[in-house]
Amino acid sequence: MNYDKNKYRKIDWKHFIMFHWIINPGLMINELILGQRVPKVMLMERNSKKAWVERSMVPCPHCNTIHDGKTWNLKNKTAFRNWFGLYCPACGGVIPCLMNIGTFVVLAVTSPIWYWFRKPLYNNWLTKQPERYKNLDLTTPDFNRKTWWQQGLGWGMWMFFALTILNTAMGEEYTIDKLLFHFAWWMISGLIFGLIMKGIMPRPTKKQEV
Repeated sequence: MNYDKNKYRKIDWKHFIMFHWIINPGLMINELILGQRVPKVMLMERNSKKAWVERSMVPCPHCNTIHDGKTWNLKNKTAFRNWFGLYCPACGGVIPCLMNIGTFVVLAVTSPIWYWFRKPLYNNWLTKQPERYKNLDLTTPDFNRKTWWQQGLGWGMWMFFALTILNTAMGEEYTIDKLLFHFAWWMISGLIFGLIMKGIMPRPTKKQEV
């Protein structure tokens, strides 16, 4: 991969935020169901005071195009449905992504079922991607820093119910104590998630705060 090492620094799985994506088992819901993915390699602008989300770039290993990280966001409706990786609108290739440890376990266990259908599913997914990347909006996504804790707790609540329903469907039995423990775990995880989001999103200007 070719890039200007004086302008960018390479970010991979060893970075805290990237490593958190791998080891947090709850994020397998984001990957498996929502199709939210994180690239294996990101580039961050050096000597920049901009927030993480504004200076993060995603290089394509196929054509060496360096994409603005905001290519894949909610405004563009490209943040999700990326089950096979991040689509490169420049060359049509697929940018490799990290895999959550929970996702890996689920895919390994269920591989005898889905392996035979992987290729047609992939081809069908790939043919739909070019249309999704027309008229991209690369402005900074909205994030209310004053309610980061509410957004974090909302995410934790969603994860709690989603995993409880999933585990119950798989035959796991719950007691009151177990449910309370899982609830507390996801509330704490939600607050951590909210703090991470607060840290990577830009601070509003004084004009925006009014």
